[in-house]
Amino acid sequence: MSVTGLSNGTTYSCTVTATNSVGTSAASAAVSVTPSASATSSLPSAFNQFGANVKVVYNESAGTVTLEAAGRPDHQSPYWNPNGTSGLYVAPGLETTVASMSPGYIDNYTNKYFLTVPVNPQKASTTTATSLGAIGIAITGSPIFNGQEGPNVNLDSGVISGFDNYGAHTGPQVYHYHLEPTPISNDDIKLFAILRDGFFLYGRKCASTGTHPTDLDASGGHTSITQYSTTAVYHYHIKNQIYLTVNNKNAYLLFDGAYQGTPNSVTN
Repeated sequence: MSVTGLSNGTTYSCTVTATNSVGTSAASAAVSVTPSASATSSLPSAFNQFGANVKVVYNESAGTVTLEAAGRPDHQSPYWNPNGTSGLYVAPGLETTVASMSPGYIDNYTNKYFLTVPVNPQKASTTTATSLGAIGIAITGSPIFNGQEGPNVNLDSGVISGFDNYGAHTGPQVYHYHLEPTPISNDDIKLFAILRDGFFLYGRKCASTGTHPTDLDASGGHTSITQYSTTAVYHYHIKNQIYLTVNNKNAYLLFDGAYQGTPNSVTN
């Protein structure tokens, strides 16, 4: 026996009786069921790329998804405490000038980040400038920042020389990314983050062509298929424009444009 037309998330209780020419049986014991749909069935598969440090919570009725990020990366860095228990400390590489490293270890900070965005974000009628602080959440669980180190202060070679090989450092009170994280995405099509307006940020190349896109807008975005969508969707790319060359490594800003959608708050 099957019953159709039930609503997901609603609990139903029923009993069963059998009837024939002789009569009707006693009712069976009551059984309660709560129909539900798979939480990921209606989500873009890109959300599956977020690691263990990011919990993805889908609200089907609201058409939104909330990302609950640990605020710490899931990878090695010289910004972990070498005497800590993370097991993720690694000595600075050639791209990092030790004297330029920011103070503070990742282990010192506990900063969870929460971002709720539409499952199907839309471009807004006007753009919105980014601000200091978190402009999005990376697949690793840490936030991403724009190309500024302070109010109206752009990143310079001195600051960048203190970054690890993920284009990141600590401060204020959190480990965060500014540049292309080459161990994760290095001139390729890989997904790295989601921005506050709900649009994804990919590497410098696009899955639709396998090459650097030539139709990007001022925010580094365009509409095309991705490796996670069979229909064309708007998304951002890390622009294939060298910002600076520091310690013999080219630096590419993660995002230096304005939000093309409506940004939501990142709270912690």
